[in-house]
Amino acid sequence: MRIGELSRRTGVSVPTIKFYVREGLLPAGELTSPNQASYGDGHERRLRLIRAMLGVGGLSLARIGEILAVVDDTSQPVFKLMGEVAGTVAAPSLVGSGEPSDAARESVAALGERRGWHVPPGHPDGDALARTLTEAERLGHEDFAVALDAYAEAAEKVAEADLSYVRGLGARDDVLEGVVVGMMLGDAMFGSLRRIAQAEETGRIYGRGEGA
Repeated sequence: MRIGELSRRTGVSVPTIKFYVREGLLPAGELTSPNQASYGDGHERRLRLIRAMLGVGGLSLARIGEILAVVDDTSQPVFKLMGEVAGTVAAPSLVGSGEPSDAARESVAALGERRGWHVPPGHPDGDALARTLTEAERLGHEDFAVALDAYAEAAEKVAEADLSYVRGLGARDDVLEGVVVGMMLGDAMFGSLRRIAQAEETGRIYGRGEGA
């Protein structure tokens, strides 16, 4: 297809497409004449991935370039690619970057052992979880940690749904786009579902009140 058709199909302007080519984010089209180039489905997939990382993931062009370099290294397994992208677009911890307490670290390590999860010391999300538990301790709600296994079980089911979705996408760029979109939209969707479920459970336990 010509660059104009690629622009229409992706919603990316022609000048932006040319900019991505100059910056090495998008491979150049195949020259069909001195002033004409042809683009294929791979270019369309790559533009969708760039748009997802830029618009949904909120990543900088520099970081997108780094990720695309990993994507284009076909020696890298998809598992590593997914971890790289997921770690990049994951929402930041809501409890800052302070040092977790020893008790919180031990709780996370014990959870990993119970669930059979690989959460080595220094794991970014393991540390973020430990900081969350530390904040619960600081607020006088250290018993909140008893809910860890229930949360973990729910997280496993959500992770299964995530992977079931991306596994069917086929091409590497499509899989990575699915991870980017899934991480951002999935977090928002799960938050909404959690609040709906909380309201239902609250009504079941305490009643909905007159006229509810």
